[in-house]
Amino acid sequence: MTATSEHATTPEDLARLFVERANAGDAAGLAELYAPDAVLAYPPGSSTVGRDAIRAVCERMLEHTTEPFQLEEALPTVRYGDLALTSTRPADNTGGRVQVARRQPDGTWLRIMDRPELRSPHRGGE
Repeated sequence: MTATSEHATTPEDLARLFVERANAGDAAGLAELYAPDAVLAYPPGSSTVGRDAIRAVCERMLEHTTEPFQLEEALPTVRYGDLALTSTRPADNTGGRVQVARRQPDGTWLRIMDRPELRSPHRGGE
């Protein structure tokens, strides 16, 4: 069971829900923000495919997180039919975070591709 059952009604909701669920330590809830066949470009240099694999990656990520996640400044969303390209300006000055979301038949949105950009330890990051 997840900490929240709120669904994204806009593509922009996904970033907020990600931060809320990550700060609640809710790996299952994070995975539910992704389509069953989604691709997450994480850990860096690899691809994680599918909701179950994404949940496992989120569990490991949350185990190593020491500071709360912050909602970052959203850049303008680009929409094309049932697809949306979202991105945020990273607070940690990394290259950028970019996601593609798809509207579901019920009108909610799920991520289908996600490329977070994280500062590597050799650059002085987390």
